[in-house]
Amino acid sequence: QVQLVESGGGLVQPGGSLRLSCAASGTIFSINTAGWYRQAPGKQRELVARITSVGSTIYAESVKGRFTISRDNAKNTVYLQMNSLKPEDTAVYYCNAEVRSWSTTTYWGQGTQVTVSS
Repeated sequence: QVQLVESGGGLVQPGGSLRLSCAASGTIFSINTAGWYRQAPGKQRELVARITSVGSTIYAESVKGRFTISRDNAKNTVYLQMNSLKPEDTAVYYCNAEVRSWSTTTYWGQGTQVTVSS
């Protein structure tokens, strides 16, 4: 069974930075596309950033220039570096990954809270 575990969330002041990590464990042959999504209270879950197996990336317009998604294939880990954080970035952040194991399945992490407030 594959699991995705996020870490790195917390409380930060506006303008601050956080780095989220998403570690995949279990029987993993490779990770295809992986991404970070977020869901604020009363809002739909939205894509924040996505990275393909060869490192191509896309970002939501609201985070371009501030957030950077990256991956370490040797560690089966995906990261989200978040700089210049704003109160509107406050949300639960979820990791999503298409994992090639004995079958290819898309998994979600349990989420990590990010709160940007003074």
